[in-house]
Amino acid sequence: MALVACGAIAQPASDSVARHGWAVDVFPLPPLLHNRPGRIAGEVESLVVSLKARYDRVAVGYADCGTYGALDAVCERLGVERLPGLHCYDLYAGEPVIERLAEDEPGTYLLTDFLVRSFSRTVVHELGLDRHPELRGDYFRHYTQVVWLVQSTDSVEQAELRVLAQQAADRIGLPLRVRHTGTGGLDTALAGLVCRE
Repeated sequence: MALVACGAIAQPASDSVARHGWAVDVFPLPPLLHNRPGRIAGEVESLVVSLKARYDRVAVGYADCGTYGALDAVCERLGVERLPGLHCYDLYAGEPVIERLAEDEPGTYLLTDFLVRSFSRTVVHELGLDRHPELRGDYFRHYTQVVWLVQSTDSVEQAELRVLAQQAADRIGLPLRVRHTGTGGLDTALAGLVCRE
C-alpha cells in the first residue's frame, strides 16, 4: 500500500507505520504546499495517479488542509480515501478539542511539533517576516495566543522543542500555551485507512 502524505505529518506517519509493522510505503509531498492550499489537490492527484500503477492500494495522508473540499473531490474521482478532519490539528488533539479551542479563544494560532521545528522557514521566511518584520501586525493582529500541540513523548526532545515554541510565540508577540496530545489520534486515523479492506 502507498500513502501520499502531507510533508508535515510524513515522519510521524512513517513512525506509526514502523511501530505497527504495516506494509505501507509513505510518499511525502512538500509541507510548504500548506502556504498555497489551492495546489494541494492537484499535487495529491498527480502523485496518486502515478502510484496507482505500482500499488494495489493508495490512500491519502491529508486532512482537508484548507482545500475546501477540492481534495475530497479528487479522492472521490480516483477512488481513494483520505484521513478525516479539517486539518492535522484534528488528528493530533481530536476534533472536539480543536473546536472548543476555537470557540473559547477564536484568536488561537496552533503549532505542531513539525511547525515548531520549521517555524523559521515555513512561517517567518515564507511570509517575509525576516525581511519585513513590520508585517507581523498585518499577519497576526487578530491572534491572541499560541497553542503548541505536543506530539513528542521524549523529555529531552520536548525540552528542545519548548525553547523553539517559545521563540516562535515571541517572534509573533503572543503568549504560549502547551497542550500534550501525543500521536494516538494520528495512529488511530492511519489504522482506519491502512487496515480497511
